[in-house]
Amino acid sequence: MQHRLIYILFILVSVISYGQVNLSMETDKSEYGGKDIVNLTIILEINGSDIDHQTRFQLPDLSKFTMIGSGSVTNTLVDPATNTVITQKISRIALEPKKKGKIKIGSVLVTLNNKIYKTEPFDINIRDVVDKRSLAANTSGDVYLNMEIEDREVYQDQPTVAVLRVYSRNMDNLRKVKNIRLPQQDNINVHPVSFGKSEIDPSGYGNMASQVLAVFMIFPNEAGYVEVPSVSASVNSYAKKNKIVSNKVKLNVKKLPEGSPEGFKNAVGNFNVSVYNTSKDKIEVDKPVHVVVKVSGEGNLPDMDLPKIMTSPDYEFFTPKITSKVVPGTTGMKGEILANYVVIPKKPGAISVKTEQFAFFDPESREYIEMGQKSLALNAFSHEQILESRTTVEKVNEYTNNLLETVNTPVLKTTTLKVKEKHKFHWNILLTNIAILVGLFIVYLLFKTWQKKRALVRETTSSKPLGSVAETEKEIKEMLKTDINDYFSYLENLKDNGEYSKFFDTLEEMDIEVRNQYSQADSGDFRAFLENEKGSSVAEEYRNLMQRIEMEKYSPLKSSEGIEDLLKAVVNLYSKISK
Repeated sequence: MQHRLIYILFILVSVISYGQVNLSMETDKSEYGGKDIVNLTIILEINGSDIDHQTRFQLPDLSKFTMIGSGSVTNTLVDPATNTVITQKISRIALEPKKKGKIKIGSVLVTLNNKIYKTEPFDINIRDVVDKRSLAANTSGDVYLNMEIEDREVYQDQPTVAVLRVYSRNMDNLRKVKNIRLPQQDNINVHPVSFGKSEIDPSGYGNMASQVLAVFMIFPNEAGYVEVPSVSASVNSYAKKNKIVSNKVKLNVKKLPEGSPEGFKNAVGNFNVSVYNTSKDKIEVDKPVHVVVKVSGEGNLPDMDLPKIMTSPDYEFFTPKITSKVVPGTTGMKGEILANYVVIPKKPGAISVKTEQFAFFDPESREYIEMGQKSLALNAFSHEQILESRTTVEKVNEYTNNLLETVNTPVLKTTTLKVKEKHKFHWNILLTNIAILVGLFIVYLLFKTWQKKRALVRETTSSKPLGSVAETEKEIKEMLKTDINDYFSYLENLKDNGEYSKFFDTLEEMDIEVRNQYSQADSGDFRAFLENEKGSSVAEEYRNLMQRIEMEKYSPLKSSEGIEDLLKAVVNLYSKISK
């Protein structure tokens, strides 16, 4: 009989322990400052698997706080000693106090198996809570700034809109607020939306007139509780200038979901990527090609990491020039950002220029979207293939242009003497042409007279050996050669005047002049000639300089410093290779 009673007692104890429920709520401390966050932790522990969880946590009255964030997690484990399933649910709530003093936090309720469980209420003490609408003032205490952020719970790199208002009992003071400085901090990116002042609201907070001074977007770039620093401004009066600052606002920045794809970096919003070639001419090996990677959409567009071009042995590229066309949108900054790359093909044939993998997080759907790689197919030709593909008219035009460029000098360009086609007769043009013909005729007469005098002088002097044909040709070239220093002076003037188009045209003329001195019409043949005569280092320097000239010539943005450095390199190289 005694053994039966002991057996029954053990059964009752196991049943009681099998269905045990523990519910508690606590804070991290009992006393808080005015800027502290109150963290409530609710723990529900259930021993057993036959308990019906009928309701969620019913929170107490939290009207004396501002809820800035919440989260929960559920853990389940099996006790190996009793083979009992233990379920533990932990919820955490972050609160910002509105008032100071002693505040009572009521009970949390939950219903399990038709039975209500609750926690014990307790008190916490709040010290020195400052009213958000009177955080800063001038010396008269009559002008206040307030930064208002409606959505304080966002994802990392997701924007939230902030509104800056000014309050004053005297409407005249609202016009004196100037020099607004938006907050700056490493863990946030701030972009202004508008600095236009709104109409004055005469019935603002505390019977004070108010006015919107600025609207801006805040992009927090790290997860957790982020405090947005104050906005500052100045109140100008006849006597002095007073500085005022706004309140600080805390954000609950949610961490992005796990399982981000390989191409994701920090793009949050909705975007699209495209790659294209801006040049319509045929692509030649070792000649620059402009390839643009465009990212468009709406989100953290100005602060995101752009997808880069992948390296390849088929081509080389240089650091891109970034241009942006971005305006404020409804869910972020919208527009497009262009990365302009200079790509130089290294082999003829088909070339595929690929970008990195790209993915972004869409806050609306709360999922990652993979865009993959973007590629651009290019077909590069060798210099010989380019020459063979030209038509007869193109060859004639190129020969004519080369002839005109060779005749031109840095001081006088023959193209300026070209008479433009007019629809009616002009006497000025006729008289100008007649004067030119008369001048040429007089020059011809003077030349003939000079030849006769020279012939008489030759007869009186001793005869001089004529020399070989090569020596005569060398003397004629020396007489017709343009001094390379004239080009340098003319290029310096063009650089100082900012005439970059003429600057690069003159560079081409100078290069043709120098190549003609060595009887080398093609730049590729001239590089081979320099390698044989001047050495491989000079030939490589010439090739790099030609590529640099092409890049600067077709660059969308030209700086005076870059042109000056280019001119120094040109003077240094051509002084060595020019005869």
